[in-house]
Amino acid sequence: MPDTGRTGGANGVEGANGVDDDMDDTHGMNGTDSTAPVNGVDDVDGMDGMDDMDDATVMYVQPSVSGAAKILVVGPMGVGKTTLIGTVSEIKPLSTEATMSRAGARLDTAVRPTKSTTTVALDFGRITLGGDLVLYLFGTPGQQRFLPAWKDLARGALGALALVDTRDLEASFDAIGHLEDLDVPFSVAVNSFPDSVLHTEDDLRSALDLLPHTPLVICDAREHRSSVKALISLVSHLIESVTEAT
Repeated sequence: MPDTGRTGGANGVEGANGVDDDMDDTHGMNGTDSTAPVNGVDDVDGMDGMDDMDDATVMYVQPSVSGAAKILVVGPMGVGKTTLIGTVSEIKPLSTEATMSRAGARLDTAVRPTKSTTTVALDFGRITLGGDLVLYLFGTPGQQRFLPAWKDLARGALGALALVDTRDLEASFDAIGHLEDLDVPFSVAVNSFPDSVLHTEDDLRSALDLLPHTPLVICDAREHRSSVKALISLVSHLIESVTEAT
């Protein structure tokens, strides 16, 4: 696969294999299962019992929490930001999904025909990792015209998870570029879709022009465990960056 850089096209990627339509069998780069450990994390502590917790249990932050972080979830329109936040949030997520209008459709020409709603302000959710770290997740609008709001949401963010769709890698360039311009540390999660194509990690890094230390993982935004591990990959990256800096 040629090195397209951030300004090059991604549609000319060759040598991609098809993906099984059954998302439970979706595999990551080089045959790695999408639910495999991320950066050596073998388990998602404290998350397995979340489905059994009632609203009263998860309404307030747990007494054991000793740290909190604001995390952005960014990416182009339709990449799965709202889905991922809704999947992992331990509280009822805030969503500003609105039906797409004819006026918006004229501007968002790259929208897939099945896309009928879009985030017009932000998505918000909360997740506690390991019982002592709470992440406040802010999903950004995907359209370029919402960039002023996007920059406001980035204020105070410790890091960002950038979602990518291999069916249109070029659509992710702007979001990744904005994070770099704002100096927000980030990791990249390739969201799997039924008609996604597989690429090697080297090819994806080349196409997205990622630095060697930037984490790159595969996830399914509809699956709780897979999405949590993508967030753990980001948190691990942030911790490593702070450790190296000190």
